Amino acid sequence: MDVLIFKTSVANRQEVNRIHPLLSSLAEIRQYNFDLEDCDKILRVVSNGVEPQTINHMLQIAGFTCEELLY
Repeated sequence: MDVLIFKTSVANRQEVNRIHPLLSSLAEIRQYNFDLEDCDKILRVVSNGVEPQTINHMLQIAGFTCEELLY
């Protein structure tokens, strides 16, 4: 399992609900969550081999910025 962490522009629960169908459509994603309390609006994704560029592209399609954070 891979854990990917992203800084996003997702600001509230309604926006998370807009993104949910996109992230849920990828079979490789096992789990994801947003930390909207964090100043970087963190998205954590647990997956089996999904590429960071895929997540970035999906959020951009939905109208949000997304940048992978390396840890």
